[in-house]
Amino acid sequence: MSKNALVSFKGTRNINTEIQLTGSKSECNRALIISALSNKLVKVENLSNAADTVTLNGILNNLEEESEVGIQESTTVDVGPAGTAMRFLSAYLSAKNGNFLLTGTERMKQRPIGILAEALKTIGAVISYAENDGFPPLNITGPLNQKTAEVKIKGDVSSQYISALLMIAPVLPQGLTLEIEGELTSKPYVDMTLDMLAEVGIEHSWKGNSISIKPQAFKAATLVVEPDWSAASYWYSIAALAEEAEISLPALKEKSLQGDSQIQKIMKIFGIATEKTDKGISISNLGLSLESNQVLDLKTCPDLAQTVIVIAAALGKNMAFTGLETLKIKETDRIAALQNELAKIGVTLTEDNLVYTLNTDELYFPEKITIATYEDHRMAMAFAPLALLINEVEIEEMQVVEKSYPYFWEDLKKAGFDVSIK
Repeated sequence: MSKNALVSFKGTRNINTEIQLTGSKSECNRALIISALSNKLVKVENLSNAADTVTLNGILNNLEEESEVGIQESTTVDVGPAGTAMRFLSAYLSAKNGNFLLTGTERMKQRPIGILAEALKTIGAVISYAENDGFPPLNITGPLNQKTAEVKIKGDVSSQYISALLMIAPVLPQGLTLEIEGELTSKPYVDMTLDMLAEVGIEHSWKGNSISIKPQAFKAATLVVEPDWSAASYWYSIAALAEEAEISLPALKEKSLQGDSQIQKIMKIFGIATEKTDKGISISNLGLSLESNQVLDLKTCPDLAQTVIVIAAALGKNMAFTGLETLKIKETDRIAALQNELAKIGVTLTEDNLVYTLNTDELYFPEKITIATYEDHRMAMAFAPLALLINEVEIEEMQVVEKSYPYFWEDLKKAGFDVSIK
């Protein structure tokens, strides 16, 4: 049975704390696939305790055990709500010996996979749609018999499709050349994949819209996962909404593989400074005033959108945002979810030709607010910091945070928030 969190903050809104964040889900999930493809020649340290990573790790371990005892007639692989696992495993299982049914939750069955599946079929994968064309579940028979080393794929839908293909490229007999069609969304995540492959000896070339990886062997190496910059973004939000803030985040790197480390630059306009320390980084509220009517492009870091939009709304800043095209196919339709929940504080988010404009002219803070999460971890964590401005914030389905940041509620308590369960 789902439970709700009641979040409040008593006393002066001064935050002074140190928070040890879990490992990056994005890095972990790539590292686990790379390790599996290398037959464990590549080791992984500082694994995330995020539910998505736990799920993927469990699946890969089970597949390894099954391959040791003999191939089953058919293996069902259930990723639950883990979207990254669905995309990465679509490619991984295509390169693995066996018959698989790759499935997930009802919401996962509504999230498109056709672009990746068709690209894999072009290469030579045997994939069919078990229910609806273009959507999970997938029937996969591997290993694929490679027909071509070249494939075209759209760049503006999901960078995870591209990363999934790049990671299996070294083990394909002919390697792989990806021609990215159109604008590349979330480029930092593709850079992350290539950088992590480079750490384990896999070379690539990237010329124009074409990325090539030849067949080559992995080298023995250890991938050490950095703490999660996506999780750090919620502490930037807390710093922005507090009167005073000094928050230490150990082991985070200013220069990171993670695209969401861009939160450092974005939050400068909200008066939040990032300082490198001996332990990691420290963030503080400088009390600077942000000018309204700015336009922020979040194309390369769409997972920060909910956090940044809620901050701007709560601070009464009329801003515009671009680069939000992928938000409608995430854990939920994040645009609709934001519109619904922001309306509860009198704020509107309207779209005109892919530009989303925030209007805070009617902003108000009720004594209590209840936020629906739509089975989306980022909705819960983006809105919870409003407890610094609203007497009580009730977050529905508090367990959704387990997907990426299981200790979120405990960490809020460390920072002085009151969190109780309803």
